[in-house]
Amino acid sequence: MHVGVLTGGGDCPGLNAVIRVVTKALINECGARVTGIERGFLGLVERRVRPLDARAVGGILGQGGTILGTHNRADPFRWFGAGGADVSAQVLDYLRELGLDALVAIGGDGTMAIAHRFSQLGVPVVGVPKTIDNDLMHNDRSFGFDSAVAVVTDAIERLETTARSHGRVMIVETMGRYAGWIALEAGIAGGADAILIPEIPYELDALVALCREREQAQGYTIVCVAEGAKPAGGTLTVQARLADSPDPLRLGGVGQVLRAQLEQHLSSEVRATLLGHVQRGGAPTAFDRVLATRFGHAAARLVQRGEFGRMVTLQGADCVSVPLAQVAGLNRCVPIDHPLLDTARSLGVSLGERR
Repeated sequence: MHVGVLTGGGDCPGLNAVIRVVTKALINECGARVTGIERGFLGLVERRVRPLDARAVGGILGQGGTILGTHNRADPFRWFGAGGADVSAQVLDYLRELGLDALVAIGGDGTMAIAHRFSQLGVPVVGVPKTIDNDLMHNDRSFGFDSAVAVVTDAIERLETTARSHGRVMIVETMGRYAGWIALEAGIAGGADAILIPEIPYELDALVALCREREQAQGYTIVCVAEGAKPAGGTLTVQARLADSPDPLRLGGVGQVLRAQLEQHLSSEVRATLLGHVQRGGAPTAFDRVLATRFGHAAARLVQRGEFGRMVTLQGADCVSVPLAQVAGLNRCVPIDHPLLDTARSLGVSLGERR
């Protein structure tokens, strides 16, 4: 058996843990030959691959990023280097030339969408969910998410000491795209006074009232805002529009927008911190190392059983799988009746809602 492995989309902690266990499990359990494809689907177009064995994946469990490299705009069905042309036939030719019996694609909703299209063309594909945003459908938790939450929580706690010392309103902007999972969990873990997520448009007057109350009660306010949050009746804050990207909107900057909105109504100084890609970097937490290893092992088992066109998922405590068609290009947002939202409200945390 000859199996290819690639990592697509954005990087995140835990990718190397998946590469490691997929390689070792396939070699140890069925004597497979494993090939690493460099920089995601870019490697299949540019013919960039390398062999993987136990030595090649040794010592990488706790490393951040991916030893194979990745690319978040390399869609063979709409190739950014050829004016949006479809070069999938070229990829299919190369896959046949390589003689791959299976392809393990590790990535988020965009990677799963591409993997699904290749699956429809007859490529035996298994998907592994990766995203710090935790927004893949039918998957309770993605590896990389716990590590990102840990980074944001630490940032909130550090900013809280400055906020308290100077009597400031400190705004912390997180990643997450159109889902508020990072801001919600990190906001609760870090003790934020307000948590703003895309699923609940915020009311500016409610936030002004909260900050004024906090000025009197504790002297400072901590606001954790997801990059996809927007005011009621308003629009997303967009940094750039990328015509050749799977997601044409690059979000970011809502923290500065909120700062400008709040400082007109408050006596306190308002500062905003954009955490950006620091949330993706560094070593994975122990939880993410274990979850990534579980996912990779489950993917190797799917390959061995010949169960293709599916993505490994975590549902409850169990690693199961679902058809790629059910996850490709779809996002899992925070349900408005999610228990964590009620928990936040019971703590007195503002979600930007009017009282």
